[in-house]
Amino acid sequence: MHFKGSVVWITGASSGIGEALAYAFAREGATLLLSARRVAELERVRAACGLPDGQVHLAPLDLEDTSGVQALAGYWAQRLGRIDLLINNGGISQRALAAETPLELDRRIMEINYFGQIALTKAVLPHMLRQGSGHLVAISSISGKFGFPLRSAYAASKHAIHGFFETLLLELAETGIAVTVVNPGRIRTDISLHALLPDGSPQGVMDPGLAKGMSAEACAAQIVRAIRRRKPEANIGGTELIMVYLKRFLPGLFRRIARRVSAR
Repeated sequence: MHFKGSVVWITGASSGIGEALAYAFAREGATLLLSARRVAELERVRAACGLPDGQVHLAPLDLEDTSGVQALAGYWAQRLGRIDLLINNGGISQRALAAETPLELDRRIMEINYFGQIALTKAVLPHMLRQGSGHLVAISSISGKFGFPLRSAYAASKHAIHGFFETLLLELAETGIAVTVVNPGRIRTDISLHALLPDGSPQGVMDPGLAKGMSAEACAAQIVRAIRRRKPEANIGGTELIMVYLKRFLPGLFRRIARRVSAR
């Protein structure tokens, strides 16, 4: 029960990895603050956590519109007394060739996946600095380590997350605030169902590769372990993780394989 009594804020908590993380931290005895756009789904997750009413709170949030995050973070920091752990999990994916993706869609994906994460992080960080402790977690992707077909804007947003949070880790080294970047691979969630096509509509089907991937529950368990150990970075997944190391050590071979591997 390492996180018993800790205040844990999770975005994207209405499904997938975020939902699984909510249940994992509920079992740890944490006080939860859950955010997503879909309030009805957040209510469902709150009920399924099995905690007393005062231990699970909902903070509906659309990461595409960050104008209110400063006030939101201030309200919950005051109401709950502190924020110990922020898990930036909310985001959206893409299934479109770069040449067919309108710039407006690139901007939208960057707004949600990158600016949404850093806006909330910057809103929470002053409260952690005042309390002299805390842990900031960015759920990125192995697509933040390399480009991959049909994911140009998605990969770009995840690369940006790495640049920001790796810098933040160095800047906060002497403050008592930890930073962890998590890179999931193929995790069996609905992310591909909601992935954006060139016209901005959701793909509506699950990628076969994701359907065979690690469960969200297993992924969440590994994320909790990485946070507990205050790891700077964690790659989570199956055999697809080998692509991370091929890109680093054998980039030519990586490119040959990536061109042939099914993007779905």
